[in-house]
Amino acid sequence: MAQYKFILSGGGTGGHIYPAIAIANELKVRFPDAKILFVGAKDKMEMQKVPQAGYEIKGLWIAGLQRKLTLQNAMFPFKLVASLWESRKIIKQFKPNVVIGTGGFASGPLLNMASTLGIPTVIQEQNSFPGITNKLLSKKARAICVAYENLDRFFPKEKMILTGNPVRQDLLDVATKKDEAIAFFNLDTSKKTLLVLGGSLGARRVNQLIEKEIDGILLQNIQVIWQCGKLYLEDYKKYSSTNVQVVAFIERMDLVYAAADIVISRAGASSVSELCIVGKPVIFIPSPNVAEDHQTKNAQAIVSKKGALMLKESELDSQFSLVFEALLKDKGKQLQLSENIKQLALPMATQNIVDAIVKLL
Repeated sequence: MAQYKFILSGGGTGGHIYPAIAIANELKVRFPDAKILFVGAKDKMEMQKVPQAGYEIKGLWIAGLQRKLTLQNAMFPFKLVASLWESRKIIKQFKPNVVIGTGGFASGPLLNMASTLGIPTVIQEQNSFPGITNKLLSKKARAICVAYENLDRFFPKEKMILTGNPVRQDLLDVATKKDEAIAFFNLDTSKKTLLVLGGSLGARRVNQLIEKEIDGILLQNIQVIWQCGKLYLEDYKKYSSTNVQVVAFIERMDLVYAAADIVISRAGASSVSELCIVGKPVIFIPSPNVAEDHQTKNAQAIVSKKGALMLKESELDSQFSLVFEALLKDKGKQLQLSENIKQLALPMATQNIVDAIVKLL
């Protein structure tokens, strides 16, 4: 059998990195002797996370455009040319069979250069509203793997495949890990567990909400695991107590989902996909500060199928305690949300994306 070679590129946030790692892991299962290389942006979190997952990564000197006039922006044309040139060098040396992009700055120059050199490219779009990079790359891509229906207003219909978003494979069996999770987080089995997720960088408005409501929450015989993000840990670690664990980042997502009875979360693409698979009752609080308000659209896609509840940031002060307490008291509602969100899961996403890649070999 021929030895295949693959380059993967994605980064900037966990939402772009973890899908790329999941795809790489599945390629390794199918082709144990395949060579896999990652390309990321220098100084971004992929430069740590990818080697931790056991893969080699090369960094490009690239960054996104800022929305205002800055030195960064003045440097952008030089960085872009340097990144295209470096991408060309990497591709010529490594000679990949297929190049896969999961979004983020580095995937732009790399996939563009791969297409120019005649190498098949695959894009994996996580959101219900694509970013600029993927819209531009889609014109030359051979296949576009999407997580939501009705994206033909952005991408050529004949190239799109509805696969869902890759999720960590260790989430597929969280139902069996409850005891392990309780021991790992040292939880009290007589209390319900609330999990608060602000995304890999944290969410200021969600943190402010929990700070304001924490006393009322604890009165309901609840313990809280509060992922506040590394930017906010200094502000909120003072709330740590027997019943509140305040953390910047959670490594064992499988166990934290297993422990949770109710989840409050942002609605980034990978969080939504993970929550569909683990099937817990969720209250989404979408971030209004993202391009095209795509978190609200991601959450709305679940809410419209009665799989979750959603509160906009503007509704938190007036609605949160009513909605939260009503959900907490209504076992039937919790069960209904769990069952309905599970129906929306696409647990075979990673395998289906790799199927699309294999067709191009």
